[in-house]
Amino acid sequence: MNPKVSIIMGSTSDLPVMEQAAKILDEFEIPFEINALSAHRTPQQAMDFARGAYKRGIRVIIAGAGGAAHLPGVVAALTPLPVIGVPVKASISLDGWDSLLSIVQMPPGIPVATVGIDGARNAGILAAQILATGDEGVMRKMESFKSSLESKIVKANEKLKAVKYKFKTN
Repeated sequence: MNPKVSIIMGSTSDLPVMEQAAKILDEFEIPFEINALSAHRTPQQAMDFARGAYKRGIRVIIAGAGGAAHLPGVVAALTPLPVIGVPVKASISLDGWDSLLSIVQMPPGIPVATVGIDGARNAGILAAQILATGDEGVMRKMESFKSSLESKIVKANEKLKAVKYKFKTN
């Protein structure tokens, strides 16, 4: 089984956030790999990874980083593949805002799809949606997933009907 998605992070300290992408890819039965790469500490490995990802069968890259968060942008500059950036609220970050702004403010021609701070689950879902455009099996799973989201809200509203307040009208 060859990976279709690559989850990369600047440090293994980002794993508690980035594992949320891994969990959702597991749910969709999409093969993936996880590696630590640093735009600053391992720039040559990051460059080799980005330039070789497509030839290895990777179709989407999820890149998480905290602090200055250059990893998603550097990788996006070096690959034709879609890159999804996950700003990580790291111990060195300014509540994750520095990471978010570093990832979302890319120059023209170097897009990085960016999810919310610590939003690796949404990054995994977005990767699955991208792959679903060319894979009927993943598309069926995505349709089922989206349907389950609707069901959760319908059930939540049923439970809310039972909640009593003096001036509640529904």
